[in-house]
Amino acid sequence: FMKLAVPSALMVCLEWWSFELLVLLSGLLANPKLEASVLSICLNTASLTFMIPFGLGAAISTRVSNELGAGRPEAARLATRVTMVLGLVTGVSLGLIMISVRNLWGYAYSNEKEVVEYIARMMPLLSVSIIFDDMQCVLSGVVRGCGLQRIGACVNLSAYYLVGIPAALCFAFVFHLGGMGLWFGIICGLIVQMLLLLAITMRTNWD
Repeated sequence: FMKLAVPSALMVCLEWWSFELLVLLSGLLANPKLEASVLSICLNTASLTFMIPFGLGAAISTRVSNELGAGRPEAARLATRVTMVLGLVTGVSLGLIMISVRNLWGYAYSNEKEVVEYIARMMPLLSVSIIFDDMQCVLSGVVRGCGLQRIGACVNLSAYYLVGIPAALCFAFVFHLGGMGLWFGIICGLIVQMLLLLAITMRTNWD
């Protein structure tokens, strides 16, 4: 049990902690009050949109494990493909919604014009991260369903802490992109995570 539970927990925690770390790093920027406020709002928004793909990930994890356990690898493969399409459609839809309300979304959290305008500038980046986050969430579910939690944990560790966080530091403090640089860095981590999980899924021997 622990051999599955610990890596599964690490898969979730390693990703979540990297996003929380962005808020902490924002306190080191030139305008920490503004940056921390905006990054916190973006994190809250990302958490809100994450619930849908998280459900898809949980569903495909259960479906894949059940189908493989029943000796139906083709059904597991089909379920994976269908859920990947659903994840992509959901991610793009949520991203487009966030872009369409970018000038209004900030008012749900603050009446300060500076905060609202900053959030509007962040929304395109947030929308991109939502798309990749949706896809990785589905693929993570597939990996868990195949019993590859250890590999998934290693992927998350590499993607976020060898790519995402270093890239965030570089964009924010070397190229002076501020909070947008921090979020752009985490997008780099999301892309790497999604590509690695996709490669694992495509190379999985379903039989």
